[in-house]
Amino acid sequence: MADIDDLDGVEKRRLQYFSDQIIDMMAPTNFLGTNPDALERAVQTDGESLVRGLENLVADLEANNGEMLVRLADSEAFKLGENIAATKGSVVYRNHMFELLQYAPTTKEVHATPLIIFPPWINKFYILDLKPENSLIKWITDQGYTLFVVSWVNPDASYAQIGMSDYIEDGYLAAFREVKAITGQEQVNAVGYCIAGTTLNMTLALMKHRGDTSVKSATFFTTLTDFSEQGEFTPFLQNDFIDGIEDEVQEQGVLRSFIMARTFSFLRSNDLIYGPAIRSYMLGETPPAFDLLHWNGDGTNLPAKMAMEYLRGLCQDNKFADGGIELCNDRLGIEDVDVPVFFVACETDHIAAWKDSYRGAQKLGAGDKTFIVSQSGHVAGIVNPPSKKKYGHYHNPDLGLDAAGWMQGASFTEGSWWPRWQAWLAARSGEMVKARKPGDSGHPVLCPAPGTYVSSSKSL
Repeated sequence: MADIDDLDGVEKRRLQYFSDQIIDMMAPTNFLGTNPDALERAVQTDGESLVRGLENLVADLEANNGEMLVRLADSEAFKLGENIAATKGSVVYRNHMFELLQYAPTTKEVHATPLIIFPPWINKFYILDLKPENSLIKWITDQGYTLFVVSWVNPDASYAQIGMSDYIEDGYLAAFREVKAITGQEQVNAVGYCIAGTTLNMTLALMKHRGDTSVKSATFFTTLTDFSEQGEFTPFLQNDFIDGIEDEVQEQGVLRSFIMARTFSFLRSNDLIYGPAIRSYMLGETPPAFDLLHWNGDGTNLPAKMAMEYLRGLCQDNKFADGGIELCNDRLGIEDVDVPVFFVACETDHIAAWKDSYRGAQKLGAGDKTFIVSQSGHVAGIVNPPSKKKYGHYHNPDLGLDAAGWMQGASFTEGSWWPRWQAWLAARSGEMVKARKPGDSGHPVLCPAPGTYVSSSKSL
């Protein structure tokens, strides 16, 4: 590809991507007749492996309404509220956009300032609450915080006209209002993960304009605010592809979850498509009982209007970082975010590259900024409990450097970033008070966590 000199950088990247896809797809192991392992297994089992493989294929087609989407994990092995998403808590508020989960305290005292987490609505919130030893939600409650988590609705076609402004007004601002009412506090600390972090930034810009000081500090996990570099998503963010998405959402009312899942999977096609297909369809193996892969396959839809605002206004036009984006009858810009912020990026993240996250963090108007880079990727770098002693992290207080200089001068710490963040958060969370039970007289418990929105296409 380097020898091609009559294409611009974007077209070269697209050509490289699609060439790689063809090479991966045509690998001999992807075909039964040229896969020695599959042929050997068929002989050893007298063809039973091929029968099981066909049964797996039919099951996947039926589960996805005829769409070819290979299962990555055994869905029967997990049940919400039992062996995943099982941290004790309650739904204490519900509207058409989200259920608000408040988790039961595990300490006698908690910090006065409550903490609320906004997970991405591209996936389900329980990535932060898989098995107990990996659960960030459980760990936070064990550190003495009153923790709230937003569980977003999984929209259907009736949500077609729900846009980013609705997520801000009826999502973030509504959640802040209810958390303050339940706890009696004037301020909260907030966390946004991925797209939810992007939108939290825009919400904070709006709150600045409105004189709303409800957020004391903000933490961002794998968050992009400056989309001037499109990275591995370049092939999917050109007009021909986005035009196709626009046609899809106009017809369906939503961007269906399997389309997003397929798009993300093709960024790692051998690991997430061809490898699992070979094991399931050719070798006749049952998908593994792996909680992370189960979550990965439990996708959500996106409202049509919101999807296009995100793809056009942010991913393509980079309006939030370049001149401001029109939302909520206002123009919201990156420079308006001025609360203390803590960024966690991940070293091998292919969805929100750490250098792109860093560039956005540099542009925020906040004077109090902390930026760290965790080892590993978009999920494993975040879901990285101290008990595992697995991935370390980099820190450099000098955000005036370019990305290469920042990393060169960064100090490395063995182990999880969670304790570092907790120390930062504790300093901004007030005195210790008596632990709070979920809900109050104005917010009766509606049902146990993990709630109803997490397991339905739309619950009202």
